[in-house]
Amino acid sequence: MKLRITAVLTLSLLLFVSQAFSQSDPGIRGGPPGAGGPLPSVAADNPLTILKFFNDGQSRFQEVDSVKGTIAGEAGKGLGPRFNAMGCARCHAFPAVGGTSPSVNPQIVDAGADGAINLPPSFVTLSGPVREARFVFFTDPAGNPITSQPNGGVEDLFIIAGRSDAGPCTTSVISQPDFASAVAHNNVIFRIPTPLFGGGLVENIEETDLLSYQASVAGNSFGIAGTFNHNGNDGTIARFGWKAQNKSLEIFAGEAYNVEQGVSNELFTQEHPTPEEERSLGLPNPCKLNATPEDHTNFNVGSIATLSDAVQFAMFMRLLAPPDRSPDTPGGSASIGRGEEFFNKIGCETCHHNRFPSFSSSITPSLDTQKVNLYSDLEIHHMGSTLADNVSQGAAGGDQFRTAPLWGLGKRIFLLHDGRTPDLLKAIDQHSSPSSEANTAVLNFNSLLSTQKQDILNFLRSL
Repeated sequence: MKLRITAVLTLSLLLFVSQAFSQSDPGIRGGPPGAGGPLPSVAADNPLTILKFFNDGQSRFQEVDSVKGTIAGEAGKGLGPRFNAMGCARCHAFPAVGGTSPSVNPQIVDAGADGAINLPPSFVTLSGPVREARFVFFTDPAGNPITSQPNGGVEDLFIIAGRSDAGPCTTSVISQPDFASAVAHNNVIFRIPTPLFGGGLVENIEETDLLSYQASVAGNSFGIAGTFNHNGNDGTIARFGWKAQNKSLEIFAGEAYNVEQGVSNELFTQEHPTPEEERSLGLPNPCKLNATPEDHTNFNVGSIATLSDAVQFAMFMRLLAPPDRSPDTPGGSASIGRGEEFFNKIGCETCHHNRFPSFSSSITPSLDTQKVNLYSDLEIHHMGSTLADNVSQGAAGGDQFRTAPLWGLGKRIFLLHDGRTPDLLKAIDQHSSPSSEANTAVLNFNSLLSTQKQDILNFLRSL
């Protein structure tokens, strides 16, 4: 009996010790946002010069759009006919304007704003994340995927039908995509908003530095062999978006304005086509209610007001400061320091490279030859079947994604390209699957002691 009691006590003690030292994601770091403000040289500038451009861009970024700009509180013009949200800052909201998905999803409100008749699809919920949907394949009339016809384009969630400013655009001429069928046929994938902090620094990294780093880690022992997505015409390295499909912040802004809000602009001059329009054989579309482009250079208006929204969105992103790190939270500075060492040793730093220098900038000193601590190589990597979305963009194939910059990770709620988890441990685990370049690094992580894993998690949440 004594031996049995001793064995039970020993087992209980082991379980207690195991639980006491098991690793866990510290979660979203508390305290101030540590992001959302301008670069230091912009903040210190005379309000009549470059800071004025930042403030104007930020104001436009937070503007809420309506169809014609005639609804109180919705001064932006050009919403729809299809859209995902009513403004840039609806999605790029946490931990500050310019960030990523907030904890409460504004798409639920936008679905019925001003009388709109929309049913949020099953994958869009009030507790988030904000999501963009794409169909992997085109479908037949019954909704069956045609696997020989890849799609990959954005299927906007909502339509303007029913809104008080939508006029003749009704549900008799436009309808939401058949998301229920797409979900049932496993023919839909998701993206969440990428954080935009430090965008100007990322834009200003010299290509030779990116290429030099790529060459320096070629043949590494971790099985990592990324490549770059390039702009089709001039061959320069693209670096924005989940698959690094956009070359510049202005292209990124113009495309998002058209795709996410349905606002045509000088970079994307036609509105997002609708299936109904494609079937109408050239008949007038009653859901296109404004002359295009809806956003454009404002002639005969002085100063900053002359510039288009898309240009000022890009300027706001370009002048946004990178996110702040925490030197000792969570876990203390010693744990964070050890975590970074382990992070580097097990192979994570090979892709999530700590720092690049920015190139000479004519815009503001804070962009000129600065250290860009983004924790990314800006390359696209094969991530295997678990993360694959089977959507190609430029040179990026179905399982390739840009190395997500980790600066600001301590303040992100939803993780990975589709926001599938808020837990760092699960996000790390999802990096491992057949053909993933991250397999060795994940295996190395799993081989660490629980305390060492916790150090890495503390380091990541300090970023």
